[in-house]
Amino acid sequence: MGQLIPFVLVTVGLVAVVGCFAWLATHVRRRGTAGAGIAAALASYEEAFRVTAHESHHEIRAQAERKAPVDSPDGPGKRGRWSGLLRFRR
Repeated sequence: MGQLIPFVLVTVGLVAVVGCFAWLATHVRRRGTAGAGIAAALASYEEAFRVTAHESHHEIRAQAERKAPVDSPDGPGKRGRWSGLLRFRR
């Protein structure tokens, strides 16, 4: 019985640590506070070990920031191309 106590203590310790991490993960997901921290951690990992993924990440972010809002082809304030057809069908 005395030889079993260290294994039980290690197992209980591991279960407690994994349980704390699981609780922390659900808490962070619920509050939505993991976005910037996780993105920064993954970006640094990709910069070190996956250079092409890191370059692609920066290119995608640059493309997302470059997008300008597009106006309607019919002009501002108009509903759209097919809105006139709905009047005649009613």
